[in-house]
Amino acid sequence: MKSFASDNYAGVLPEVMEGLQKANGEHVRSYGADGVTKRVTDLFREVFDADVDVYFVFNGTGANVLSISSATQSYNAVLCSDTSHIYNDESSAPETFTGCRFFPLAANEKGKLDVATISERLIRKGDVHYAQTALLSITQATEYGTVYTPQEIKEISNLTKAHGLYLHMDGSRFFNAAASLGCGLKDISTTAGIDILSLGGTKSGMMFGEAVVVFNKELSKHIAYKHKQVMQLASKTRFIAAQFEAMLQNELWRKTATHANKMAELLCASISKNRMIKITKPVQANAVFAEIPRTWYEPLQEHFPFYVWKDSTHEVRLMCAWDTKEEDIVKFAAAVNSLPQ
Repeated sequence: MKSFASDNYAGVLPEVMEGLQKANGEHVRSYGADGVTKRVTDLFREVFDADVDVYFVFNGTGANVLSISSATQSYNAVLCSDTSHIYNDESSAPETFTGCRFFPLAANEKGKLDVATISERLIRKGDVHYAQTALLSITQATEYGTVYTPQEIKEISNLTKAHGLYLHMDGSRFFNAAASLGCGLKDISTTAGIDILSLGGTKSGMMFGEAVVVFNKELSKHIAYKHKQVMQLASKTRFIAAQFEAMLQNELWRKTATHANKMAELLCASISKNRMIKITKPVQANAVFAEIPRTWYEPLQEHFPFYVWKDSTHEVRLMCAWDTKEEDIVKFAAAVNSLPQ
């Protein structure tokens, strides 16, 4: 079976497996006090060209909860896209652990938040009857597989800073976004002015683990304690850190993310030739969104699992991963063309 459901379905990169094996040696200090974690933290500072603090966590929900809780109080509000993962796909974890109100803002036709939409919701500052907005979260790449440019992020960052808000980036597919833009990791983080980043590793080929990267030192005051409080402090931190070392060295992340992105472009080109298919979003990262006949769901999913994104319009999401091959796409396109037209 080859899945187009999620890049989470893919296995582990050989280089990551090798990194894990190298870390699996003698006894070392626990809870991040080991040499591997220190070395990889220094590597993060080099790659992001900033004196960042790094906290390794088990999963994406944990990364987002830790990031947001470090920047908010329970009387605060968080602004996010109405399509965002923190609003739709992390159950009630963000609200439960932060105590904040989450206000969804309408994403535009490309799945992004723009300055005008955000500005409209910056209201009632100082009103004790209203949850006070403290943080804005954006997703890179977006849930629709589109990508914020460095300039777009900078404009949003300028707005949040003007209103005293923190800017969080959910970067579960951050590597895919940077590969799509052909830029460095710092260009859509450090230089663009974000305060804290949830950096994804699992979707990019790691076995498990994500990282919270703190750019704004104000957020470093309490985050170490939050790290433990939200149950994301790993005793054997080195095994998460070692995987990121493999990803960051020699820009392995760029090689694998570029491949996944190119496979999505090829998938889009292959299926868009079918008159029964409508591509609904620009293909900028490793996802293809398309409307297909509902009668196709079952026969296609039997061999090629995928997610139905919006059943009312028969919109589905097809996701490519680091291990997607051209032959997988050829087979999928052939299966599509074999169905009743």
